Amino acid sequence: MVAEKKKSLRVLIAGGGVAGPALAFWLARAGHRVTVAERYPALRATGAQVDLRGQGIEAIVAMGLLDEVRAHLVTEPGVAFVNGAGRQLGAIMANTSGEGKQTFTSEFEIMRGDLVRILHDATKDDVDYRFGLTVDGFDQAQDQVTAHFSNGSEETFDLLVGADGQGSRIRRAILPEGADVYWRTGLHMAYWFVPRVASDSDMRETYAAPGGRQIMRRSHNAAETQAYFIVRDSSAQASAIHRAPIADQQRFWSDRFRNAGWQTQRFTDGMEEAPFFYSQEVLQVRTGTWSKGRVVLLGDAAHCASPYSGMGISGGLVGAYVLAGEINATPDDLEGALRRYDLTLRPFVDEIQAVVKPRLLAFGFPRRRLAVAALQAAFSGACALRIPERVAARATTDRGGAWALPHYEQASAESSAQRISADRAR
Repeated sequence: MVAEKKKSLRVLIAGGGVAGPALAFWLARAGHRVTVAERYPALRATGAQVDLRGQGIEAIVAMGLLDEVRAHLVTEPGVAFVNGAGRQLGAIMANTSGEGKQTFTSEFEIMRGDLVRILHDATKDDVDYRFGLTVDGFDQAQDQVTAHFSNGSEETFDLLVGADGQGSRIRRAILPEGADVYWRTGLHMAYWFVPRVASDSDMRETYAAPGGRQIMRRSHNAAETQAYFIVRDSSAQASAIHRAPIADQQRFWSDRFRNAGWQTQRFTDGMEEAPFFYSQEVLQVRTGTWSKGRVVLLGDAAHCASPYSGMGISGGLVGAYVLAGEINATPDDLEGALRRYDLTLRPFVDEIQAVVKPRLLAFGFPRRRLAVAALQAAFSGACALRIPERVAARATTDRGGAWALPHYEQASAESSAQRISADRAR
């Protein structure tokens, strides 16, 4: 008996970061005609260090890209906490055994740019990438959606996917006007690269300064070091700064971290000449609506979990796997596919978002000098007893909880994915 040939769809994905190309991988492989519109004029293979955990690793295995990811991993043995003089107070080491739970450093640390390149290379021959182009609007009919592009052109597709990040235009278009989807943590973050110096080890270093401030350093190659400034601030001014010109953002961060101690001066001196600079509010996107008609949200546009969840990138990879799986199962019933996408993925998203607790985060950002000293002393003593490693492993649980990656016929290495899932359960 000859198997029935499934319908081939025309799919437009707005956003060429991680989640969008991951979805394009699965859809193009199933025979759909996929277009990715990316607002940057070229592949945006920049950004800081990210980690893969739990079900996100399983999704990479299913794509057959694990070896390529392994070839680009960043060496980071663990997280060290230092005082203003740079003296190490204690450390939480990574679990590199390949079994059990991860700590604050994953076994799979990779630069965002490298992951973006891996996904692009895996899809560029089968997907129509259009750079320097945005979806400025769209019109829906019962059986199609017409996209209006920034260059004045328009095209008709069967499905439009908003994979355009936490500030998603597509999301704003399908939600009621004025809908507030942002769940705020009270934290703000900026990061950039500076030249690496001899004293920069592969170990991640974290320093708490008075005033609800924290500085983090990570070195990903022989030439560069990543500098992170994080501040605890619930003011409207702090929330607005991320939309200001880059020069104003840099002035804000330099002013807020003046005289913070440790390597502050080195990092602020290197800010203006950095190859890129990124400032963001640490928040989550929480909405009960992921689709409307033939438009659907994916990744951070649908459910940004925040950097402190440890599952932002993994969440995008898993979301792409599930959305593609449901579309490929019933391409002639998109309404049913999008409904199942929501029902299947929502429990996973709830789990990875629930791990972020503002009160617990605030504990690591004390405002008073005496409170900083008390935090440092407590951590130093706890590290001697290896308490933080046990707490970190218990708290992260690979941050994917008990939710299991579903099986779809699209999975290319299911046995390997099942093996990794079994390893995580041990």
